[in-house]
Amino acid sequence: MRLSKKVLWLGAMCAGFWNTPSTAEIPQEKLTFEPDTLKTETAAEATLLPYLPEVEEIGPNPSVPQELLKKRFAKLEKSIPLTYHKSSHEFVEYFIYRKAEFTQTMMEKMPLYFPMFEKALAKHGLPTELKYLSMIESGLNPTVISHARAGGLWQFMPATGREFGLYQDKYIDERFEPVKATEAACLYLKQLYRIFGDWELALASYNTGPGNVKRAMRRSRGTTFWTIYNVLPRETRSYVPQYVAMNYMMNYGNDHGIFPKNTEFQIPNDTIHVNGYLDLVALCEQSNMSFEELKKLNPQITKTSLPQQTRDFVLKVPSVQYTYFLSNRDSIMVACTGGKVLDGTLLAKADSNRTDSLGVNKTFPYALVSNDTSSDEEEEAEPEPEQTVSRNKTRKTTHTVRRGETLSTISRKYRVSVADLRKWNHIRRSAIGRGQRLVVYKTMKETAPAAKVAVATYRAEEQAANPARHTRKRYHTVQRGDTLWIISQRYGLEIGQLKKRNNIRGNSIKPGQKLIIST
Repeated sequence: MRLSKKVLWLGAMCAGFWNTPSTAEIPQEKLTFEPDTLKTETAAEATLLPYLPEVEEIGPNPSVPQELLKKRFAKLEKSIPLTYHKSSHEFVEYFIYRKAEFTQTMMEKMPLYFPMFEKALAKHGLPTELKYLSMIESGLNPTVISHARAGGLWQFMPATGREFGLYQDKYIDERFEPVKATEAACLYLKQLYRIFGDWELALASYNTGPGNVKRAMRRSRGTTFWTIYNVLPRETRSYVPQYVAMNYMMNYGNDHGIFPKNTEFQIPNDTIHVNGYLDLVALCEQSNMSFEELKKLNPQITKTSLPQQTRDFVLKVPSVQYTYFLSNRDSIMVACTGGKVLDGTLLAKADSNRTDSLGVNKTFPYALVSNDTSSDEEEEAEPEPEQTVSRNKTRKTTHTVRRGETLSTISRKYRVSVADLRKWNHIRRSAIGRGQRLVVYKTMKETAPAAKVAVATYRAEEQAANPARHTRKRYHTVQRGDTLWIISQRYGLEIGQLKKRNNIRGNSIKPGQKLIIST
């Protein structure tokens, strides 16, 4: 009986195996929204996405010579290793022959996103070639959502997105906002590299999580991606080779007969600062704007309107229609806001060619939309430089956590990021308890007597000139469970800095040990 059961089971397994398609695709799920919600593509609908197929064995006579790939990989390699492996070779041919349309689309979208990616990566001191990672993550589609509900160009899960300061509610999902999502991705990739000190392992952990990579390292006793390759999840085994292949295709795709046809560029745009309810469909109808263009410029908006509680939202609009909007703003805003113009709805004229892609260009004056049309710009009070000086001052406040509050709701209340809240309060996870006291730092403008500011400036300059007279050593006493990584993150240090200051050669520290944090 046992033998016959085993035979039947083996037969069923074989039948299932032979009926399985050769290329496995991650199942995708279509999200359901309310009727007025903008369409957000699931990965299943974005048919060009390869979505990490299984690695296939290359034949004895591959179309692209092995020696040619090795030579070109070495030529392209910068900070991130481009290791030749049979799976990397297979994915090169996969993107040439089976997914040529996807490769062509990536070439067409490069000018749309790469300048912004490159600027953000340079700002954080990260390798420029990380820009190719978003192609594997999302196919450069800012509104794509995976089966696991990861979303945006960099495929953040909701909780991880909030952890890195990406606001999400019923109307706005900043995982879909290219600039903010790229900033968050830079912070996350930086953190992963600090953990592993190896870019291939950092990329693998971006896909499967640092915990899974560490487990694979323990199981295999390997210390590199290729030494833990066989014990990684199947999808992650494909991830790094796909990244290598995409890097290659964006640089040598033309040699294989793939060229962009309809190259995409950023739509020239200006900005409207919104406070209060705004019907976006009515805005487009009244301003002769294309709703499709408005969606492309503002992918983070998930509805067809902005709610009454909207504050300081920067809405991008096509520059071509901006002049008409500015000339007819009162009548347009009456039609878009339910019958009356909201005092406090702000407009900002910005030259899109000069706007900083990593932030709003604040050099342009704001114009207040109100029923008073006598002046387009707010009058500025005449300053008195000889008597007072305006300056920024950081104030420390405390917040006692109430029932139902989260780091996200508290960050919105004080208009700070979740990442800053965690850093200020040494919070490693997102859980907080009722009654817990949190420190919050707020930067506020204040006017002070010029003489007092001069004294403060003098003291600051004196301290800079003689730091030894004004600074004290700061220590951390190692607690049970502390590691160099945990301590470095708590105080915003590199592990190398911490080890150097304390003459630590290895990675071991003991409870009770005193470590110098600053000198």
